[in-house]
Amino acid sequence: MPKASEIKKNTAIEFNGRVLVVRDIERSVPQGRAGGSLYRMRMYDVVNGGKVDETFKDSDMLNLADLTRRPVMFSYIDGDEYVFMDNEDYTPYHINKESIADEILFINEDTSGVLVVIVDESPVGIDLPTSVELEIVETDPSIKGGSATARTKPATLSTGLVVQVPEHISSGDKIKINVEERKFTGRA
Repeated sequence: MPKASEIKKNTAIEFNGRVLVVRDIERSVPQGRAGGSLYRMRMYDVVNGGKVDETFKDSDMLNLADLTRRPVMFSYIDGDEYVFMDNEDYTPYHINKESIADEILFINEDTSGVLVVIVDESPVGIDLPTSVELEIVETDPSIKGGSATARTKPATLSTGLVVQVPEHISSGDKIKINVEERKFTGRA
């Protein structure tokens, strides 16, 4: 059992009967307090995706969760479930569409680097790579001479995600998207 001061980002812990993944940590040292730092952690429930903010003293003991991540690739959609195939032993993982609604916008058949999150031998979510490559299916016509730093226009991608792209980008282009910021980062 590590102390709160030893917890790093993307660590899975058990807290109040839930499995949570730490996404952000802020350390503060209150003035006038004898001793310890405080660690404010923003965590997300791996089962329902709910956000939890908690503050811990540096000496608080936390339980690490029994969590496994396996490399997978998107296989197919079965009703309300997305099916991912394990890259090593071809085990299918069925994940409810609602629990990965935000991540669906970044997944197509070509997306690599996807990890399925497994808690107690059942899949509860997925982790995406930092950037993905997607194809533009609809955007305004490209403007000749439009520079990469000039104005932007909306573009609809093959998964339904809409992002702002530079004016020189056109339909059919493959682009890189930063998953966390949902922003265009360059051509693929």
